[in-house]
Amino acid sequence: MKAVMYEAFGALPVVADVPEPECPDDGVVIAVGATGVCRSDWHAWKGHDPVPLPHVPGHELAGTVAAVGRRVRHWSRGDRVTVPFVCGCGRCPWCEAGEAQVCPAQTQPGFTGPGSFAERVAIHAADTNLVRLPESVDLVTAASLGCRFATAYRAVVTHGRVGPGDWLAVHGCGGVGLSAVMIGAALGGRVVAVDVTAGARERALSLGADAVVAAGSNRDVAAAVRDLTGGGAHVSVDAFGSPEVAVASVRSLRRRGRHVQAGLLLGASSTPPLPMDLVVSQELELYGTHGMPARDYPALLRLIEDGTLRPGDLVGRVIGLDDAGAALAAMDHPSGTGMTVIRL
Repeated sequence: MKAVMYEAFGALPVVADVPEPECPDDGVVIAVGATGVCRSDWHAWKGHDPVPLPHVPGHELAGTVAAVGRRVRHWSRGDRVTVPFVCGCGRCPWCEAGEAQVCPAQTQPGFTGPGSFAERVAIHAADTNLVRLPESVDLVTAASLGCRFATAYRAVVTHGRVGPGDWLAVHGCGGVGLSAVMIGAALGGRVVAVDVTAGARERALSLGADAVVAAGSNRDVAAAVRDLTGGGAHVSVDAFGSPEVAVASVRSLRRRGRHVQAGLLLGASSTPPLPMDLVVSQELELYGTHGMPARDYPALLRLIEDGTLRPGDLVGRVIGLDDAGAALAAMDHPSGTGMTVIRL
């Protein structure tokens, strides 16, 4: 089959002929219809989040079940599905409790094994990890949920608990950040979007942000957010992932506010100097968010079906497999113009 592969970290990914995936006994093979190009794929390609080489990236996928393992009970060939980017083992206490996103034996397409920049991809523990797609949700839209939109949904809804009238600060208006802006505004929150680029700030306004803040090396972003929100945000999300942004997000909060870390903090950046004095004295809550389990997708899909959420509006470009390598490399210089989705 055709797949996009790179032989070394930072080497331009190219389309190659690779072996077909074998169908796991407890899993399925999915014929990929669409797959997102995500900053997490970029981190792996750059070597920030090491993966086995040579490697096929891709973890935001939607498609059709093409083969079914003998131990799978709930899925058949032809089913339209998507998959959380964190797949649980299906057997541990966390998976049994519906919390597969923190499974100690998790697998991740495009990280622990070959991913979805390919015509087909294998998924383990199908009865735990597959999500059935409504007919009204097309595959490009479903692929755009994968990592970024689902991560933002869990950050804003589950951890942030944003409600009508709450102030939500979103730091970084890439795929996760713009998703958080849309979700927060749709839930009735008042959103302040923070980004270094004018284009990303304008996009946030078009998606429902009430105000924007221009980030920069000489700008006290946290003070600007506190001023705009009358004392600080109820919820603040670091959707970018850097020590400086994480600190600014915590400092943007009002008393008893909630910080959610959605952006990856890897390597030397993994231990930012968070102001724990404020966490203690103001009783702030700190959350990490790592995707979303399959059990939580139906509520998200209902909001898409009724038009409350429009993740398809966040798709900037739809490309073919031949252009995937260049799209991944282009993330060296983020444009803020929306998600890129590969359609096969």
